[in-house]
Amino acid sequence: MTVASPTIQAGSFLTLHYRLSGPAGDVVNTFQFAPATLTLGTGALSPAIEARLMGLAEGTRTTIEMPAGEAFGPRSPDMMQWMARKELADLGSANESYEVGEAVKFVTPDGQGEFAGVIKEFRSDDKGEAVLFDFNHPLAGQPVTFEVQVIGVL
Repeated sequence: MTVASPTIQAGSFLTLHYRLSGPAGDVVNTFQFAPATLTLGTGALSPAIEARLMGLAEGTRTTIEMPAGEAFGPRSPDMMQWMARKELADLGSANESYEVGEAVKFVTPDGQGEFAGVIKEFRSDDKGEAVLFDFNHPLAGQPVTFEVQVIGVL
């Protein structure tokens, strides 16, 4: 008698390798390092990606192509925000320098997590010095390739 492999359900605890990539290449790739462990439904992966994992059996390795905007939603202009240069300086060391394209991590208001923004431009004018951040997910509005190897399902 063969025992069926466990399958991914809502709330499953998973051990897996995965790669998220878009047109510009990989954004996350755990295949090169230790596998990820996460609980489905806790926000570690986008809801759209979690929905695509449902029902996959332990031991499955597959690649899922997702159309533009499905995995992380559309790009939102509201997620582009200016911040006073002084606020950015207060986050780092006094001598830290920043460049366009650099991702900067911020602590959530409740202090329990973090999020990142990518520097898009610097401005210096009569309003003072400021930095434009893009807080959209790097793959928002883009087609996404999600490769996964399900190692364990509990």
